[in-house]
Order: sequence, then structure tokens, then C-alpha cells
Amino acid sequence: MANYREIKGFQIQSTSSDPVPYAGSWASAPNLNAANREGGGAGTSTSAVNVGGYPYPMTSEQWNGSTWATFANMGTARGKNAAAGNYTNAIVGNGSTPGTPGIGIVNNIESWNGSAWSEVTEINTIRDANGMSASGTNTATIYFGGNASPGKQAVNESWNGSAWTEVGDLSTARSTLAGVGTQTAALAVGGDTGSKSALNEEWNGTSWTEKGDLNTARSNISAASNSSTDTLAFAGNTPPITAKTENWDGTSWTEVNDLSTARENAKGAGPSGSAAMCFGGNTPPATAATEEFSFPSGPSFLIEGDMWFNSSSSALKVYGKAAGVPAGTWAAGGSLNTGVNRAGSSASSNSANVIFGGEIGPSTSMTTKTENYNGSTWTEVNNLNTARSSGGGFGNSSTAAILASGGTPTKTAVCESWDGTNWTEVNDVNTARNNGLGAGGTSTSGIVAGGWLVPGNSDNAESWDGTSWTEVSEINTARYSPGGTGVSNTSAMIFAGQPETGATEIWNGSTWTEVNDLNTARTDLAGAGASVSLALAYGGANTPNSENETETWNGTSWTEISEMATAIRYGSNCANGTASSAMSSGGSSTGPSQNETQSQEFTADATISTVTTS
Repeated sequence: MANYREIKGFQIQSTSSDPVPYAGSWASAPNLNAANREGGGAGTSTSAVNVGGYPYPMTSEQWNGSTWATFANMGTARGKNAAAGNYTNAIVGNGSTPGTPGIGIVNNIESWNGSAWSEVTEINTIRDANGMSASGTNTATIYFGGNASPGKQAVNESWNGSAWTEVGDLSTARSTLAGVGTQTAALAVGGDTGSKSALNEEWNGTSWTEKGDLNTARSNISAASNSSTDTLAFAGNTPPITAKTENWDGTSWTEVNDLSTARENAKGAGPSGSAAMCFGGNTPPATAATEEFSFPSGPSFLIEGDMWFNSSSSALKVYGKAAGVPAGTWAAGGSLNTGVNRAGSSASSNSANVIFGGEIGPSTSMTTKTENYNGSTWTEVNNLNTARSSGGGFGNSSTAAILASGGTPTKTAVCESWDGTNWTEVNDVNTARNNGLGAGGTSTSGIVAGGWLVPGNSDNAESWDGTSWTEVSEINTARYSPGGTGVSNTSAMIFAGQPETGATEIWNGSTWTEVNDLNTARTDLAGAGASVSLALAYGGANTPNSENETETWNGTSWTEISEMATAIRYGSNCANGTASSAMSSGGSSTGPSQNETQSQEFTADATISTVTTS
């Protein structure tokens, strides 16, 4: 059951049956006539085109809602091109020929009127369309991003049917991105900035604004929609090549059901994120596979947080991954390159995580190693400046994190900030400590509490504002090796720790308040949660055993839910992910001398829950 307070004044829809969850799926459709990758694709799910591409030269094809048929080829054969429009009204730009010296990027633009191709005015900045994206029609579109000497491009040009005009550039230059929308309302999604990107930018007709990032960073991505507020993004290279699909509702991305065939450099078409298609791409090799995305029929579609009154059962209900106790499960994740315990980490979900520092041998073998996780594979990236373990690691993404204090093996006050590429030393904490700190927040607003001061447990807490540390009110129960999570330096929580306790405390920016204890007292555990009203505590040790127990916090009490597949202590010490998408990385299943490479991923399926009000 979920407990909701102060809902008076809200209008609640009444329905005789529960709405259908917003959880579409892919289904196979008739294949392209020829396998194709890196072509230009555009249109809707009943009127689409696929033009150009590889193997070279590629025959043009059009989709009428049920079959693919060949039609007139462009005047200039090309691959890595972009397209906008549909099979009666399309435009194709730039691209390249396959590796012929002296030719390279194709500089012409062609327009299709439903019966013939004609060359139109060339674009101002010639780009290899391997990543240049298009949205709109053959008389109103924008082209943005791409590759051209000397590298990745941010340039954006608008087409009015007769001329190209440079308008506001992307915030971040990149290639192999996806573009959807119209000339005045578009999205630029994912791509390659020098590394795989989760970046999402929105165009309002004048300028680009960074919006909510994808859950899974990737290049060679595809997308489908004529809307900037209802979009589907899918496929790409994370690496490896992926089938992951995400839906954009105008505010955030939600993972939905995967493609049947993982691929990169595919193309998409569709009027919206709820009626889309994917065709071609590289699996490898190039594929002709076509898939259509749709939702089940029902009275309406549910998204996270929807609430309604079911008149048949006389019950108030809510839908979401955070609806009461998550019905979650643990599954094996990718293996770290280096076994480690007592590391720090930062994450937005179990598919976007970074882990850093820790012990890679005996208790004096500290490491500077940093690894990044994309949902399937860990990749070594730039190291910390100071090797250490048992610090306070926190952050809400894999590209922004803080590691405060820790053991080198002696206690240290050093603090470092991660920007997705490099670690930079920033202002030290006021009180050096080691042996694990409860930590939570973002890279610009967080808090650490507890730890080991030698020779005693610490009750010290410090707040981080993005520049400096400030000592704040002490926690009520001094401890080391606790778990922690939080949103900012004014909203966080700490739980468990050594000496073995289940004590839980919540921070409101001025005081720590004791609340209900964990069901199983323990130490050396991990925590996750994007708020202090819904969190997870998992793993740890209850002498002498490692623990596999997972507990969820609903704002009032802890409840035991699905156990981890492998009991783990000393796992990555961080407010890691959310209560519905969390991760345990490294650690030890037996004791301090063991360093695991394994990861375990927690995922909670969205559920419909009955609400009780009080």
C-alpha cells in the first residue's frame, strides 16, 4: 500500500476499469527489399522513405503502411545522409561516398516531390551526414550537428524551400545523433561528442536548451517522431550495439520495451513516440529488418505518477515504480575490469554509473582507478588524483560526482570532483576521516556524515555547496561504514553502520531526525534513492556474515523485498541510482581480502497500487 497525504484539492479521474500502462512494444513488420545501414530515413509509420546508405549504391525505398517498394534513386548516390519529410515530400542532404580518395563528403541537397528528385540550394556548412540530423519537410526543416573538417559540428541551418540560413547552434558539437520534430520544435538526441553521449537538446525555433538526458548514453542512435514532446529513441552503440528504447514525454526519458534486433545506424519514422518504426541498420552486418512500435488498446495510457479512482472497486489507485513497495528483482550486470571493494560511485540508474577508488588488494592497496558503466560494459576512464578507499562518493549521474575524504590508508580530507572526463581537486572537507561515510546529493549540493576519526566513530556531518564544505548539525548516532542517499545538502538520509545498527536518520537542512530502523542491523552496505521518501538499502555485513537482504523505505518504515543473488559487503559506497533502478558493484562476498568484479542490477517494474489516505 502507498500512503499519500494532503491530496485535497486535486482532481482525480474516475473510471470503471484501470487504465492500460504506458508500455508499448516492438513487433516485426515486412523487411526492406535490401539490407541497409546509414541511409536517410524519415516520414510516418504509414508514409516513410529510406534513401541512400550502404551497401553502396543503395536503392531508395518507400513504405505505405504495409509494404516497402523501390522508387526513383537520387541523382547522387550516397550514404551517411540525413532526410526529412515522407514519400511524397522529402529532402535529403549531404552524405558521403564510400572511402574514395578525393571525393569524400557529398555537398548537394536533393528534394523529392512524389515523382522526381531535383537538386536544390546547397547547405552553407558541408557535413558528412553521419550524424547530421533532420526534421521537418522539403520546404521547412533544420539540419544540425555532423562531421566536417576539423571535426564534430554544432552548426544548425534552417531551410525555407529556397535558401539555407544559419541559426542558433547546438550547445554541444556532436555527430551520429538523432533528430526529430519540426523546423520550430525539435530535439537533438544522443550522439558522439568524443565519447558516447546521453545529451538531449530542445529547439524552440530560436535556440537550443539542454533537457533531461537519456538513461543510456549512445552514438549512432535512431529516433522517430514529428513531435518534440512525444518521441521514441532507440538502438545505437553504447558499446556494444544495443536494442534499448526510450520514450520522451516532454520532460524525461523512460525506458520501454527493447527492439527485437539490436542495431546501430538504423533509421526511424513515425508521427509520435507511440506510433513509430525502425528499419535497416547494422547488427552487423547490415540488416533489412523492420519493426513497428505501438501500445495496447485501453481506456487510456498510464505514465509514472498517474492517480485515478476505480469506481468498480471503490479504490483510489496510483501507478509507478515507486507505487508502494517496488516489485523489483536483482540480475547480473557487467563485470568490472578490476576487482575492487570499498569504492565510491555515482549514478542516475543501473545503466549509467561510474565507480572510483577503493581497495584492489590488502587493506593498504588503494587505487585511483575509475570505471564507467553504460548498461552492459565497464570501461576504464581517467583516474583519481589521490588513491583511496572508504570515502564518501555521491552524485546523480555518471558524468558528475564527488569523492570526499577516505583512507589512503590513513585518513584524508582530500575532495575531488568528476566532470565525466577528468577528476579535479576541489576544497577539502573540514574533518578528515575514513572507513566509510554516509553520503548523498549531487555534485554541486550534497552531504557526508559519520566515518572513523581514529580512535573513534564520528558523528560529524558536512554540507557541500559545489564550492566548499560547511560543518552542520551532528548525526544522533555516531557510526562508520553506513549507507546513505539523498537529493541535495538539504534532503538526505543515513542508515545502518558500525557498530552494527539499523538506526536511520533524515536530514532536512538543519537537523537530523531519527526515524524507524532497518529490519536487519548491519554495516558496510550500499544505498540508493532519488528522495528521502523512497530509498533502498542492500547488502552489507551482520557479523560474521555478508548480507543479501534488500529493504525499501517508503518515507515511514523499511520493508524487506527481493534478495540479492549474491550476498555482498563493501560494495560501491554511494547514493547509487534510484529506488527503482539501482546497482551494486564490486565489494566482497566473504571478507576484506576479497575483491569482486561482479555487478548486480536492481530493477523495479511499474505496478498499480491501491492508495490509502490519512
